[in-house]
Amino acid sequence: MRIGLIGTKLGMTREFMQSGQSVPVTIIKIEPGRVIDIIEKETRGYNAVKIGYFKTKNSKLTKQMKGFFAKKNTEPKKILKEYRVENTENYKPGNEFGLELLKDKKFIDVKSKTIGKGFAGVMKRWNFGGLRASHGVSVSHRSHGSTGQRQDPGKVFKGKKMAGHMGDKFRTMLNLEIIKSDLDNNLLYVKGSIPGGKNSTLFLRESVKNIRRKTTIEKYNEQIKKTEAAKGKKK
Repeated sequence: MRIGLIGTKLGMTREFMQSGQSVPVTIIKIEPGRVIDIIEKETRGYNAVKIGYFKTKNSKLTKQMKGFFAKKNTEPKKILKEYRVENTENYKPGNEFGLELLKDKKFIDVKSKTIGKGFAGVMKRWNFGGLRASHGVSVSHRSHGSTGQRQDPGKVFKGKKMAGHMGDKFRTMLNLEIIKSDLDNNLLYVKGSIPGGKNSTLFLRESVKNIRRKTTIEKYNEQIKKTEAAKGKKK
């Protein structure tokens, strides 16, 4: 496994490519991470690196966490993440890293929490059609109708689509294309939308799947080569 990054969603905008194509992008502010602890296989059975993100006040920590950070002789961090690695030789407590981890990467996976919608009915939550608007239906036009059978089996099956709490759940978007990286300002421009509201926390990692599709820039360059080849044949 590889070490991931944590960022903050700043919002959406668009980037104009060299071809003039407008691409919708989400801007992510990458938070630098600091190695807090090294976990060895001899002590816990696996190799891992514990990394801290986002500064926090000492007054907001519990007694246990105050003692932990004091023992490690480092400043308090709001979020601690543990990443399993094959070798811990390349990592030392106090090492910091950021956007440079994704320097030559084309695709990433992003995990974030969706916007909470509260208690929602089946038409909003599951896109049900609802009951008839007239002719016998009274005060239940947006209801879900029948939920089960009769005496046999005499219950509502688990997983039945019904009204309930909607949103506020972690979702992972796979294979998102990196359009641009701004190393000076720790900004990452990712193609498309990402779940979550403004200033929400995002968890990024290198794409786990082997992606063979071409990026927007590669498609444009290939199109130029084809155009130039066609012009050469005409001459």
